[in-house]
Amino acid sequence: MATRGLRARLSSIIGRIFGRPARRTARRAGPGDFRGTPKISYTPNPGNGAVADPGEIVWTWVSFEEDHRKGKDRPVLVIGRDGPWLLALPLTSKDHNHDAALHPHGRSQWTDIGSGPWDRRGRASAVRVDRILRVDPAGVRRQGAVLDKSRFNKVAAAVRSAG
Repeated sequence: MATRGLRARLSSIIGRIFGRPARRTARRAGPGDFRGTPKISYTPNPGNGAVADPGEIVWTWVSFEEDHRKGKDRPVLVIGRDGPWLLALPLTSKDHNHDAALHPHGRSQWTDIGSGPWDRRGRASAVRVDRILRVDPAGVRRQGAVLDKSRFNKVAAAVRSAG
C-alpha cells in the first residue's frame, strides 16, 4: 500500500515538473464506472496538493468503455466522491459535432467548456456527461486547473439531465 502511494506521489511530481502526466507501465483494473445519480459538489482546493477536489481538472488513467483492461491517460473533471473514489467526467478536445448522426443521443452526451490551462495547446474542450468514472485518488497524477463555477454548474446540469 505504501509503495503504491509513493509511486503515485512521485508520478504527480514528475507530471508537475514536465507539465504532462507521467507514464505508468502496469495498469490494474479500476473500480469501474459509477451508476446512479451522483451527489455533485463544487469545492476546489488545488492548494491542498494531496487529493483532487470537485471542480478540479486532473490527469488520470481512464479505461475504455469497450475494454476496461485498456485505456489511456487523459484529463477528467472531478465532480464529487463515492466513498473512497473520486467521481469524474472525461474531457476531450476532439470535435464531437458529428456524433449527432452516429449515436442515438448524439451531441447531447458532450458539454462544451471552452479552453483553459488544462490543455497546453489552448484547444477548446468538451466534457462527457453520460459516463461517470470512479477514480482512485492515488492514481491522479497531476492537477491541471480549476474549472470556474459557472462552467462547472453548466456541466452539473447536463449530468443531471443525462441521468
